[in-house]
Amino acid sequence: MSESTQSRSVQQIEAEIVAARQRLAGTVDELQYRTAPKEILRRQVEALRNRLVDATHTPDGRLRTDRVAALAAAAVALVGLGVWRRTHR
Repeated sequence: MSESTQSRSVQQIEAEIVAARQRLAGTVDELQYRTAPKEILRRQVEALRNRLVDATHTPDGRLRTDRVAALAAAAVALVGLGVWRRTHR
């Protein structure tokens, strides 16, 4: 045995084991939280919301009306196409 192993008491080794178990339990809890379907969905929705805000606002927070108008026109076109397809079947 090395000298550092021999100089540690049983209580010190047990304390290190308890601390390691607590760190491991915390890591497992964090992984469980991060991989929960609700948490994944929440992160995806937040990322989508941030991308939309980034696409429709300038860095100083002003609305980019040209981009908003383009998004609105695309939405209207999609709705119009859907209505047209339903009426022409």
